[in-house]
Amino acid sequence: MIIDTHVHIGKMLDFDMKEEDVLYSMEKYGIAYSIVSSINAAEFDHQLRPVPQKYQHSQIECLHDVVGFAKENPTRIGAAVWVKPSGEKADYELYKEINDNRKYIKAIKFHPYHSNEPFDSKKTEPFIELAQHYGLPVAVHTGGCDAASCIRVYNAAKRFPKTKFIMVHMGLGTNNNEAIELISALPNLYGDTTWVPVQSTYKLIKTAGIGKVIFGSDNPIDGKDTYLHNRAGQRSLYQEYFDEFRSLISDEDYDRLMYKNAAELFQIKTDLK
Repeated sequence: MIIDTHVHIGKMLDFDMKEEDVLYSMEKYGIAYSIVSSINAAEFDHQLRPVPQKYQHSQIECLHDVVGFAKENPTRIGAAVWVKPSGEKADYELYKEINDNRKYIKAIKFHPYHSNEPFDSKKTEPFIELAQHYGLPVAVHTGGCDAASCIRVYNAAKRFPKTKFIMVHMGLGTNNNEAIELISALPNLYGDTTWVPVQSTYKLIKTAGIGKVIFGSDNPIDGKDTYLHNRAGQRSLYQEYFDEFRSLISDEDYDRLMYKNAAELFQIKTDLK
């Protein structure tokens, strides 16, 4: 079984990730369950310029999209609420929407790069408090700018010890060593495998233990066959996780990496039909 904890839908910036592509890839590559957030919640573009207002979507709109997807596929799709701390608030409406749809919602998602907001800032705290209120893990993009640095996720995790934080990418574009050190230092801080070389994941397991990492991919960022190849047609990194990585760890640890840790962290039933 495989649970992919980092999947997207939406059409924003240069991304066009469709629900049908998610379902197609899950069926073709044996993914039992995906946790999905909407890229439409991006507040800033790749150059950290504000997304023009006419292209902005509210966090409630984006929540409706992913919850609707989950409602149509309740045994296969869970929703992650991509929040917008730069321009919106953790207000009554957001609490109510989450409360009304809690059975479908598995996480709160932050993208400090596309929000251009340091993750350990005062603006993010009300959203973390919301996650804590509902017992939801907090998934955070790391890498690409200071606002999304690993140390900022560590700082927030230290301030909110009752909440579980996932350091998505473990510092995208780095050697991942800082992330591994920080994840190892706090019991409520985890890593995911999204664009993380298998050698770094193996190092994290040996350093912090198998319980501190979950499988994620960014599917379908490179199209409906993201699990197979990248946009240039080269073999996907995730093929290494599906194949070669099995020989590096025990069968039990492999199952924990690919689905058991995620099932515990996000409260997902593993008797999925």
